[in-house]
Amino acid sequence: MRIRPIDFGIIVFYLVGVTLFGIYFRRGQNSLRDYFLGGRTAPWWAIACSIVATETSTLTIIGTPAIAYTGNLGFLQLVFGYLIARVILCVVLIPQYFRGEFYTAYQLLEKRFGARLKRSAAVVFLATRALAEGVRISAIGKVVSVAFGTGTYWSIVIVTGLTLLYTFEGGMRAVIWTDVVQLILYIAGAMTAFFLLLHKIPGGWTEVTQIAAASGAKLRVFDFAFSLTQSYTFWSGVIGGTFLTMASHGTDQTMVQRLLSARNERDSKKALLASGAVVFAQFALFLVLGVMLFVFAQHTAFAPPLGDADRIYPEFIVVEMPVGLVGLALASIFAVAMSNASGSLNSLASSSIIDLGKASSLRAADGAGIDQAATKLSLARSRRMTLAWGLVLGLLALAPWGHVLEAGLTIASITYGGLLGVFLLAVWNREANETGAIAGLFVGIAAMVAARFLTPLAFTWYVLAGTIVTFAAGSLVSFAVRRSHTS
Repeated sequence: MRIRPIDFGIIVFYLVGVTLFGIYFRRGQNSLRDYFLGGRTAPWWAIACSIVATETSTLTIIGTPAIAYTGNLGFLQLVFGYLIARVILCVVLIPQYFRGEFYTAYQLLEKRFGARLKRSAAVVFLATRALAEGVRISAIGKVVSVAFGTGTYWSIVIVTGLTLLYTFEGGMRAVIWTDVVQLILYIAGAMTAFFLLLHKIPGGWTEVTQIAAASGAKLRVFDFAFSLTQSYTFWSGVIGGTFLTMASHGTDQTMVQRLLSARNERDSKKALLASGAVVFAQFALFLVLGVMLFVFAQHTAFAPPLGDADRIYPEFIVVEMPVGLVGLALASIFAVAMSNASGSLNSLASSSIIDLGKASSLRAADGAGIDQAATKLSLARSRRMTLAWGLVLGLLALAPWGHVLEAGLTIASITYGGLLGVFLLAVWNREANETGAIAGLFVGIAAMVAARFLTPLAFTWYVLAGTIVTFAAGSLVSFAVRRSHTS
């Protein structure tokens, strides 16, 4: 073990403490509305923190500094798109979600098109979220191997197991409030690393800017070249990032569930917009950390273990931080992993029960129109579904995923275009029908799978391309179906 007993104790204290804190929220759960939406009692600022904590993953914590360490600040161009998308969602989709008593994003599709499309979209979400979350959880193994000099198996078992425990017991209320704690912790860990690096680099910030500038484009943010094969340009960032976030925050149940947990539409919009400001600041912080780690390496023999840039930030924590701060910083990375896993577990369970389950499960959501025994049975089924998905995520996390940040984004981007396309069909094409929407969904996803393996198209364009293909195919098939029915 490479860390000291005090730091190990801090990590254990955090893991046990946050688990017990989450379990506390089991109290007062009387319906699926309580379990999956937290009874819609959380304030907007707590939901904003939960959105940020969910949007931020272990991939972000270790992958973003790695991108700047090996490249530059160009990833920030993608974050500008994240901000634009939030404004569009507040106008286009959030009002739609609050025009009914929805518990999942895909009930909106059912209201507009029918149950077949709802189930189809839910299956796509379940597959996407499970794979993407498997990548996220696997990233914690890199941190543990650096910190303890061990393999990834037990780290994945511990993180998944403890997160599963408090999500199983506390539901959405536990997810939101543990997210608030975890956000504070990982931002504190990053800020600690920032100031420690400033102290350790001779000359401080002046030295950082001078060496980074002398190294070429290390501090460059904007690249205005138009390219369909380069991942981080201004155009792929702003346009691709906008569509990526419209899909992730507007059609992915993991995020939509948080928006639906708000007390009303106004609070939901406030939470989404406020989260954008925090996300921008934190991505900028992690990218700057990557540049600072690059400069620090020029003054020392410091280098990423095994030549893996994803390990550079964890290596700095373990090797360079003083006793106590190592435990804090590592606990902050565990916090992010647990935050992501808890949100995914709850959303996977909610979509499985509400979208793919029986009608009685939906009636039990608010505890009305059904006897107390049936409501308790639905809650028990929901907890069992949470347990089942926990086992699935743990197994997927053991797979080899390569560069974790881009692997996670690529998996989501392949299917997000199809999902966003059918949601835009629902809102913008009143002539579209269910047959056309289902056809568009699967044509869009198939097109992006082909793009992934047969073309050099950068992943940042996947969602835009998938959305266009889905919307166009859905509109054409809908038109053909209408023509066949009238002829």
